[in-house]
Amino acid sequence: MVTIIKTEFMKLKRYFIVWIGVSLMLLTVLLTLFTTMADDGMVWDYQFLFEQVVKHFVTMIFPMCITLISGYMISREYTDDTLKNIETLPISFRKLLAGKLIVSAILSFFLGIVCFAFTVVANFIMGYDGFALIPALTGLVQMALLGFFLYLTMLPIIVLTSRHKGSFLVGVIVAFVYGFIGMFANGTLQSIYPVSAALGLINYRAGAEGVMWNKGLCFISILIMCAIGIALMFVKQKPEKRESKKTQHTAPKKGW
Repeated sequence: MVTIIKTEFMKLKRYFIVWIGVSLMLLTVLLTLFTTMADDGMVWDYQFLFEQVVKHFVTMIFPMCITLISGYMISREYTDDTLKNIETLPISFRKLLAGKLIVSAILSFFLGIVCFAFTVVANFIMGYDGFALIPALTGLVQMALLGFFLYLTMLPIIVLTSRHKGSFLVGVIVAFVYGFIGMFANGTLQSIYPVSAALGLINYRAGAEGVMWNKGLCFISILIMCAIGIALMFVKQKPEKRESKKTQHTAPKKGW
């Protein structure tokens, strides 16, 4: 398994998909800064900027981003036609898939950290007050963990769409809608809906007016999604039907 993970990281060096992920993290912060142009009388500081970045990170960008990266990594085995080589090696597709998913989990931490770094840079560029070391370190840990928890909620979509060639783009669309719906979850539902439950596990806006998290429900919600994703890995995939090429026999010419 360690060899598979190392190999996947070596493959990532040749792919542009990680840079797309980094660009999407930058887009998250830029999208948040765009909302500052609204003349609503709101006073922005570091903490408010961080909270708004997290909101866009969860509901609009990251679910789509991590599904895109994971799906692309898996789909390369189909497009590069390397799956047929697995038959000659003592490695099952399930084990290969597990290695890719572990790499995606590590990338989810990394992208969370990247998004936090862009947030800090944006805070200094905009000149907002309220930045301090302890809140910054707390935000770093929260954003990294949030990326991982969101990845776990997307696991069933990633695994399910990896079973067929070229279907990962469908998973990206589903992940975007799945994350966007989390914007409307409130009350008890926000601790049950997996995407918003990830916010509860990092204590997002804990103590603020109207924000109450049921940590038990949040944990169970994400655990169920993770279990579904792992279970789908063990569901036997139906073999794809291959069209047999019919050999056409030309009729012999009559006469001379």
